[in-house]
Amino acid sequence: MGHRLAKLYESWANDPVVDFIVLKGNGRAFCAGGDVVRLYRLINEGKIEECKDCFRTFYSFVYLLSTYLKPHVAILDGITMGGGAGISVHGSFRIATDKTVFATPEVLIGLHPDAGASYYLSRLPGCLGEYLGLTGDMLSGEEMLACGLATHYSPNASIPLIEEQLGKLAAKDFSVMETFLTSFGQTANPSERSVLHRMNTLNKCFGHATVEEIVDSLESEAARTKDDWCISTVRKLREAPPLSLKVSLRSIREGRFRTLEQCLDREYRMTLRAISRQISNDFCEGVRARLVDKCFPPKWYPPCLEQVPEDMVDAYFALPDAYEPGLELPSKL
Repeated sequence: MGHRLAKLYESWANDPVVDFIVLKGNGRAFCAGGDVVRLYRLINEGKIEECKDCFRTFYSFVYLLSTYLKPHVAILDGITMGGGAGISVHGSFRIATDKTVFATPEVLIGLHPDAGASYYLSRLPGCLGEYLGLTGDMLSGEEMLACGLATHYSPNASIPLIEEQLGKLAAKDFSVMETFLTSFGQTANPSERSVLHRMNTLNKCFGHATVEEIVDSLESEAARTKDDWCISTVRKLREAPPLSLKVSLRSIREGRFRTLEQCLDREYRMTLRAISRQISNDFCEGVRARLVDKCFPPKWYPPCLEQVPEDMVDAYFALPDAYEPGLELPSKL
């Protein structure tokens, strides 16, 4: 997918007939992410280089999108998860709807939020990015707008009219597109059950330095308040792969002080470590148990947070070997 999109976007960048790009899904989803089952099978067949190429081209496209010099409108009218977030959030305009379901669930299959996720998650209000990255919890379209992941919000029923009017619009200028989309935009009020109404508790618990301290804080809060959100969040963290939790927390925290280019380069190195199985088999185990055999629960290694040594986490962030090229990002378009 990344290779095909890159070729199209490169051709459109220099095409005087193309004023702007509109990206939307076909069906009930915008994009549910990459085909991790296919990657799992390639890894088991020993085709690691093919897997590397998939991630390399996809991450490169994410960077190309972030530097695109023409207005880019992503209509997130449905499931927008994982790689689907990567090919939309980094663009200039993102329309969320009442059908939008956003998540970064990579940690649940033994990976880490990628495709630039450590960049945008780290820039969300408070510790919301840590929460989303570690739990894989979902956001609605209203919540996406409220926290800044979406730039505009329109009901699903308005999307056909927006698309029709976009087809008549000449807008090479970003300000013209902004004015147009704002004319269709609506305010969005997250429901009373939204995690955005729990930011004080979320920041208190997810602001700790380590995953162990985050879990302890949530457990203390759950014991004190009997709050269902705290209880369910503890359960989600206890079921997630301990190594991925620690790797993901560090990645998001580092992302606050890095450019998108630096985040993508680091995430690429981390992903190569994950698919190599030299440090842990959690990615393949997570995909096998949750998506292939569907025999929950997966057998994570190490099995608990206390057994994850720091040098194991450090290995994910190590610089590439001399013989292993890093991520070569394209020139800005």
